[in-house]
Amino acid sequence: MRAVAIGLVLVYHAGVGYVPGGFVGVDVFFVISGFLITGLLIREIEKTGRISLPTFYARRAKRLLPATGLVLVVTTILTWLTTSAVEWRSFGLDVVAAATYVVNWRLADRSVDYLAEDVGASPVQHFWSLAVEEQFYIVWPLLLVLLAWWIRRHHRLGIRPVLAGGIVAVILPSLAYSIFLTATSPAAAFFVTPTRLWELGIGALVAIGAPMWQQVPRLVAVIGGWCGFAAVVASGVMISSAAAWPGYAALVPTVGTAVMIVAGYTSGGAGVAGLLSWRPAVWIGGLSYSLYLWHWPLLTAATAQWGELGARWGLLIVAASIVPAYLSLKLIENPIRFAPSIARSNRLSLSVGANFTAVGVVAGLALVLVVPSGGGSASSQQAQGATALGSEVQPPAGTTKSLASVDWFVPDAVTAVDDVPPYPEHCQVDQESPVPVRCEWGDPDGNVTIGVVGDSKIMQWYSAIGEIAEDKGWRVVSYTKSACGFHDGMQVNKGEPYESCAAWNDAALQELVELRPDVVLTSQRVNDVLADASDIESRSVDAMVDAQVRRWTQLTSVGIPMVVLLDNPNPDGLVVYECVADHPEDLAACTFDRETGVHESGAAAQARAAEQVSNVQVIDMASEICPDDECVPVIGNVLVYRQSSHITDTYARTLVEPLRQKLVTAVDEVS
Repeated sequence: MRAVAIGLVLVYHAGVGYVPGGFVGVDVFFVISGFLITGLLIREIEKTGRISLPTFYARRAKRLLPATGLVLVVTTILTWLTTSAVEWRSFGLDVVAAATYVVNWRLADRSVDYLAEDVGASPVQHFWSLAVEEQFYIVWPLLLVLLAWWIRRHHRLGIRPVLAGGIVAVILPSLAYSIFLTATSPAAAFFVTPTRLWELGIGALVAIGAPMWQQVPRLVAVIGGWCGFAAVVASGVMISSAAAWPGYAALVPTVGTAVMIVAGYTSGGAGVAGLLSWRPAVWIGGLSYSLYLWHWPLLTAATAQWGELGARWGLLIVAASIVPAYLSLKLIENPIRFAPSIARSNRLSLSVGANFTAVGVVAGLALVLVVPSGGGSASSQQAQGATALGSEVQPPAGTTKSLASVDWFVPDAVTAVDDVPPYPEHCQVDQESPVPVRCEWGDPDGNVTIGVVGDSKIMQWYSAIGEIAEDKGWRVVSYTKSACGFHDGMQVNKGEPYESCAAWNDAALQELVELRPDVVLTSQRVNDVLADASDIESRSVDAMVDAQVRRWTQLTSVGIPMVVLLDNPNPDGLVVYECVADHPEDLAACTFDRETGVHESGAAAQARAAEQVSNVQVIDMASEICPDDECVPVIGNVLVYRQSSHITDTYARTLVEPLRQKLVTAVDEVS
C-alpha cells in the first residue's frame, strides 16, 4: 500500500497529466500511519496496561530524524546553488520549520498571503505531511495514555470499545472542521493539522477493530479490497489538482485505504493483498519514506536551474531519486535504527534524533545568514526616487551609465517584496472571500469622497493617494480584492474561473452606488477575462475591455464619474527585484523594453475602455515609472519594482507630486 501511495505522489509531482489527483497518495499515507501507530500502542496497552512514552518517542526519533537531517542539509546546499538570493531567507526559514516539524503551519500562512505569490515552490514543501504526522505522533500517545488510565479506573469497560469511542470523538469534529475550512479557505485547509486528524483517525479506528476484521468472510474481503483499491486509484486519476481539498472529497481515498486494510486480514492471495505483496511493490514500499524525502528537493532544484521540466524529465528525476533514497536508507537510516547500543537506550535514541534535528535547524539558519545585502545601508529618506527625474543634482537613472554609477539603493532587493503600503491587512479581501470590506482613509471629515475600487494595483498607490487626500481634504472609501479587477467579466485565477471575484464585483458595485462618492478611482493588473464564462479557453483582452465598459457605465450612468489610473509597465516575466539581488553589480542586466512593458500591462485595455465611456478621466504614470525606452530597476537610488509588476511603496511615495497634479486635475474635471 505504501508503494501505491508513493507512486501516486511521485507521478503527480513529476508532472504527469494523467494523474492530476496524485496528491491523494498523502491521504493514503495518513490512514496507514494512523493504523500502524495505533496498532502498536493498543497492543502495548493490552500487554502491559500502559504505554511507555519514552520508548515510543525514542523509536520515532531514531526512525525518522536521521534521514530528515541529512535531506535538509543536502536540500539547503541545492537551494543555495540553484535559487535566487531573494528566496534564501524564506526557504531557509522553511528548512528550520521542516526540521522542527511545523512547516505545515508556515505553508498554510503563506498560502493565503497574496504578497507571497512570487515565492517559488519551497524545496521542503513536501515536509508538510510529515509535520502533520509528527504532530500526531506527539499528541496521539498522550490521548491513549489518558484513555488507558480512565479504563483502569473503570474495569468493567473493554479497552478497545473505549479507545474506539475516543477516536470517534476526534474524527467527527476534525472531519466537520475539514469540510468547513475547505469551503471557506481551501488553501489553508490543505496544510493545517486539524483538517487532517480525521484521516489518521480512520486508520486508528481500523487498528482498534482488528479482532472483528478477522471474522470478515473471504469473498466479502476480496471484493471489498479491490473496490478500495479502485477508489484510491480512481481518486488519483479523476480528481483535479484544482479541487478543494481535503473536505468531504477526501473520504473516497481514505475510506478506500481503510477498506483495503480491513480486507487484508482475510482476503488472501485472491484479494488486492496478493498484488500489493508483489516483491517489487514491497521493496518500493520499504523505500517509500526515503523516496518521499528525496524526490521533491531534486525536482525543485532542477526546476530552479533549468525551468519547467515537463513530465519526461520529471519522471527521470523522480526515478533518479531512488539512488540517494536507497543509499541513505542503507548507510544512515538502518544502521542507526538497528544499532544495538542505540536500541538499548531511549536516552541515546532521543539524543541522536535531537542532534539530527539540530543539524537541520543549523542548515536552515545558515541559508538565512548568507543572504547578501542587495542595496546598501542608506535610508529611504536620503533617496530621491522619482524626484531625481527632474533634478540637476543627479541625472535620471534611465541609462546604462547612470545605472553603473548606482552604489546604493533602497529598499534592499532581497526584502523588496515586503516594501508594501501600510494599509490594514483586512482592507484587501483575500482570493476566497466574495464579501467586500469597506475601509476609510484620508481626511475622515473631508467634503469630497473618493471611492477606490480594484485589485492590488490600485492599493499600491495607497501611501501616495492617502497623502494627497489628507492635503486636499478628501475622504477615501476603498473596496479592494486580491487579483480581482473591477469589471463584470468572469476572470481567471489559478487556471479556474474566479467565481468569488465575480460575486465580489457585483457586491462592490452596489456598495459604491449606495455610497455615491464624488469620484470613483480604479486601476487593475491585466486580467484574463472569459468571453464565454463556461469556456476557460475563451479568455481575451477584448473581453476585458468590454467587461470594463459595462461595469464603468453602470457607475457613470447613475451620475458617479470615474478616474482610471492606468496600469504601470509590466516586466513580463522578469522578476526585477530578484534580478537585482542576483546582479547587484550589473543593474543594466535587469532592464526591460518599455513598449513591451506597456503592452503586457493592463494600460492599453483600460485606455480603450475609457474611450467608450463618458465622464471617465485617465491618468498615466508610465513616464514617471519608466522614463526611457528601457525601463530600469533603480531610479534616484530607489528600487522601482517589487512583487510581480507592482512598484515598491518607497518609490510610490516619491511619486506624490506628479500624481497629485494629475489626480487633482482629473477629479476637478469629472466632479
